[in-house]
Amino acid sequence: MDQDYFIGVAQQALWILALGSAPILIPALIAGVVLGMVQAATSINEATLSFVPKLILVGLCLALFGSTIMMLLTDFTREIFTQIPTLVR
Repeated sequence: MDQDYFIGVAQQALWILALGSAPILIPALIAGVVLGMVQAATSINEATLSFVPKLILVGLCLALFGSTIMMLLTDFTREIFTQIPTLVR
C-alpha cells in the first residue's frame, strides 16, 4: 500500500476524534466561559461553583450523545479492521 492510504486513514481518524469529542467539549467550554463571567461579575471565587455545573453538563452530554459517539467509533474501527487483509497483501 502506498503512503497516501495511511495519510487518509490518519486524517479520517482525526476527523472522527473531532466529531466524537465536540459534543462534550463545546458545551463544557461554553459553560466554563459563562460561569467564569458570572464569577468575575460577582467576585465569587469558589472552585466548586464552576466545577459542579460543568460536571453535570458533561454527564448530561454523555448521556445524550454517548451512543452516537460509540457508533461513530465502532464504525471507524470496523472499517479499519476490514481493511487489514488488503493491507497485508
